[in-house]
Amino acid sequence: MMRVTVSSNPSLWWKLSWQLSLVIIVVVVSVIIGLSIWATTVMSPNVAVEDKITAVMANAVERDSRGNLQLRDTPALKLLKEKNSGLWYVAATTDGASVSYGTVPAPYAELGHLAYLFQDADIRGSTRTDEIASIENVDTPVGEVRILFGGVTDMGLPPALAILARAYPIYIPLIAIALPTIFLTIPRVVRRALARVNDVVQKASQIEPRHPEARLPVEGIPKEVAPLVIAFNGTLERLETEFRKRQRFLIDAAHELRTPIAIMQTRIDGMPDGQERTRLLDDVARLAETAEQLLDFERNDQAADPHETVDLVEIARTVVAELAPLAIAAGYQIAFHSEVESSMRKGSPSALPRAIGNLVRNAIDHGGNRGTITVSVSDDGQIDVADEGPGIAEEHQQLVFEPFYRVTPKSTGAGLGLSLVKQVVANHGGEVALKSDVTGTSVAIRL
Repeated sequence: MMRVTVSSNPSLWWKLSWQLSLVIIVVVVSVIIGLSIWATTVMSPNVAVEDKITAVMANAVERDSRGNLQLRDTPALKLLKEKNSGLWYVAATTDGASVSYGTVPAPYAELGHLAYLFQDADIRGSTRTDEIASIENVDTPVGEVRILFGGVTDMGLPPALAILARAYPIYIPLIAIALPTIFLTIPRVVRRALARVNDVVQKASQIEPRHPEARLPVEGIPKEVAPLVIAFNGTLERLETEFRKRQRFLIDAAHELRTPIAIMQTRIDGMPDGQERTRLLDDVARLAETAEQLLDFERNDQAADPHETVDLVEIARTVVAELAPLAIAAGYQIAFHSEVESSMRKGSPSALPRAIGNLVRNAIDHGGNRGTITVSVSDDGQIDVADEGPGIAEEHQQLVFEPFYRVTPKSTGAGLGLSLVKQVVANHGGEVALKSDVTGTSVAIRL
């Protein structure tokens, strides 16, 4: 039996889930970065240093002994001036007091005394200068101060990164909410999309040779997968056609063999008694049995599910009575035991006797022509046929139920007996169990 290993095959559900999740995450991150880049076109290029400059100046703002506004030359302010030689600024309180530093460009000098009126501003586009100025509002120990500044050369981070760093209170919660949602939702969406594909897989695993007319459903299958399902159904249809042809041929051949076998048997019966006549009669009997087994095998394959009420005890007892002369002639003793008077089951009154009879015949053929063949029926409806022969090697025990398989290649049987038994029991929803060792073989039918 061919085994297919699927553990190394990639999971379509997993592949689609993580790839779609990754795409959505990339889109979200790209939108955040894109908005940050776009913001640089509408916000001041000084955005990267605004917080730094205002923080330094806020710590330097104070009033002198006469109450005038001044900026103390703190170490941080000194460092800021050293790094930005062209730095200028105007710091103004809300009451109009102001203090300045550096050379204020002429277009902005006129705004110096009005800086206290602005809370926040980005000033650029003047035809008289290409320098960009900013107005920021800060809280200081002396109160609210508006700072107009420019001439910054040390711009710090690129504006886009600066905006990204300042906007984290917006996008971090967004990502924190989006990521779990993506990883929980996308796999469920993909699983639902592939649900019908999983149904097809389950349906395919249930297709059996005894029901070749089964087909895979196409409704609801994604159009990318539907051609594969349709092609598979076409293959099943072609296989069914060939199966029916083979079945018709074997049934017809088995029927046709009956006539020449009957003619041969009649002619041999007319021969004088002797060793040659006995051998020919045995050969014709085996040929007739093989033809009947082949016919039974194919007819049983077409048989409808059994629903008649039958008595397993009576069937087993009848089979033993019919085959007892054959077993005794072959050198065996034959015994029948039952734990109950009757065991009623739903089954086929024609197929079950054939199955039990095949087990007894198999014991006669392979039991070593010695010992006792025992047929027993238990109270749970199990039928056992046991012999005391040499047994079956372990490597053959699972193969003896295959059609035309013979443990010994030179065996006189056709290899259909146990296969027919398994087929009959499967049609009854049961199972066959075989135990064998050097002390004998036991085959159990459980219905």
